[in-house]
Order: sequence, then structure tokens, then C-alpha cells
Amino acid sequence: MVDIQTRDVFAFMRSDLLQVEERLEQSAKVDFPFVSDLILGLVRAGGKRLRPIILLLSGRTHDFDHDTLLTAAAGVELLHTASLVHDDTVDRAALRRGRPTLNSMLPSGAVILLGDYLFAQSAMLAAATKSPLVVGIFASTLADICDGQLREMFVAHRLDQSLEDYERRIFGKTASLFAGSAEMGAIIGNASETEVQALRKYGTDVGMAFQIVDDVLDFREGTEQLGKPAGHDLTQGTVTLPTIIYASGLSNSSSAHARLQDVVSGNSDEPGEVERVVQDIRDSGALDASLREAEKFADRAKAQAGVVTDQETQDMLVEVADFVVDRSA
Repeated sequence: MVDIQTRDVFAFMRSDLLQVEERLEQSAKVDFPFVSDLILGLVRAGGKRLRPIILLLSGRTHDFDHDTLLTAAAGVELLHTASLVHDDTVDRAALRRGRPTLNSMLPSGAVILLGDYLFAQSAMLAAATKSPLVVGIFASTLADICDGQLREMFVAHRLDQSLEDYERRIFGKTASLFAGSAEMGAIIGNASETEVQALRKYGTDVGMAFQIVDDVLDFREGTEQLGKPAGHDLTQGTVTLPTIIYASGLSNSSSAHARLQDVVSGNSDEPGEVERVVQDIRDSGALDASLREAEKFADRAKAQAGVVTDQETQDMLVEVADFVVDRSA
């Protein structure tokens, strides 16, 4: 792995990201000052902007239109923000990155409409690229995100989930937007079809690694780092890779399996039971095993980045893949 302190991709992209931020804030405005402030707070707490970075890097090595790339980058980030608004509403989450969620401040009907508004605004940014291919990828990605969220909802509180079920779910929920970002950037940048497909695979693998690491952090870190308590996924009945790996090593007749089943199903009302299961998973080696899976996806992504002939851009794509697996929040 590259030492995180040596990376400069975020500094290099800072000027572009500031322009993306301006477009984001302009598109996210609504005519109600209190609500507008809440949305802008959510937009401004957007983290490292990995999806826009991947889109911009994927399009910068050929004959590209810089303004179009910036517009598309703002579109994918706004799509991501809209999906978080709906995700928090479905989960009834009170916090997002340590800040109160919209659904903790507003009626659920208003929050759903605001999420829809942000989806519409993100689609308008995609349409502003004047590329039917980009609009098609955008629409397909939105469908994939909804599919992933529906899969998570319909299998919640069930422990009998396979690795294949999990990977299909997190592709839709998370990796599809990384994949679409890379593909849209490559198309706007007039890359060859071979490069477009390789960069889409790059985005997919980075996105898969990102979500697996997120799922590990849910167990490994606490409120101070994540803005929510450890084991939040368990309390929502969401079965992630660490839980799948941990459960695979348990006998169905063991007390540990019964305890896990009670927590996942939401049937446990014993104080401290969630914390005990979280500690059991931490002690089992499932987190390290999950991180090894994330590293495999990151390594595949870095191999796909080799399709980019510009060495500087290739190096930064590699840095992004390394950052995804090395981060602590």
C-alpha cells in the first residue's frame, strides 16, 4: 500500500473540485431558507468527493471538454447525495457523518420530496452534458442504486444471505455509481471503447472495495469517527460481509449463533447484546478477512487503471484505490 501521507491526488484535484462544489450548491438550492441550509449542510459534508474525482480522472487523458466533465462530476455527486437522503429516510437514521439527517429535522414526506428534487436536479446536470450515452448511463445507474436499496430492504433481518447476494446488493447500492462515474468520464473524454470498459471495471472494483471497507468500519470504529455507534448495520438488520464471514464459522446450534440471529432479526431486547455481538465479530478475525477481500478488489482496480496511457493519471487512479482501502472513516 502507498503511505496515505504521500498522496497528492486530492490536492491536485482541488481546483476542479471547488468548481464542482459551486455547481453542486447551485443545483441543490431550494426556495425555503431553513430547508436550503439543511441541504447545503449535507452537500458540504460530502467527504473526499471520490465519485467526481474518478469521473474527472477517467476523462482527462484525451480530447475532452473540461466544462462538460465538471458538470457531469457535479451530477454524479448530487445523485449520490440524493440517494443518501432516501437511504437515511428508509433507515430512520438520526445522524449522517455526525450531523442530524434531514429526516430527523423534517416530516418524512417532505424529506422524500427533497430527495426526489435532488434526483431531478442531478438528472438535469447529466442532461446538460448533451450526451445521450451519459444520460443513458446515468439512468441505468439510478436504477441500479434503487435495486441495491430494495435488495437491502427486502432481505433485512435475515441471516441466511450468501456472499453472492451481498456482492450483488452492494454493487447496486454503492459500486454502480463508482462504475457509472468512471464510464461517463471516459465517454466525455472520448476514450476508446476498450478504455471505457476497463475504466468502468475500475470503478466497479473501487466501489466494491469502498463498501466492504465501510462495512468493516461499522464494526471497527465508533461514534467519534463515523458519527454513529459501532454495529449500526446490525441494529438495522443489515447483514454485511463481516457478519457473513463470522456466521460461516459458527455452528447453527451454538449460543453465539443464536445470539447473532436474535440481534440480526431484531428479537433481542437484552441490554448490551448488540455490543457483545460486535465484540464477538471483532475478535473472530472476520474484519481482517473482509479487508483482505477489499484489497483484492482494489488490486483488480489498479490493474484496470493500467489501460490509461498517461502515467500521471494512472498513478492518481491507483492512489484513489489505495485510499479507499486504507481510510479509517
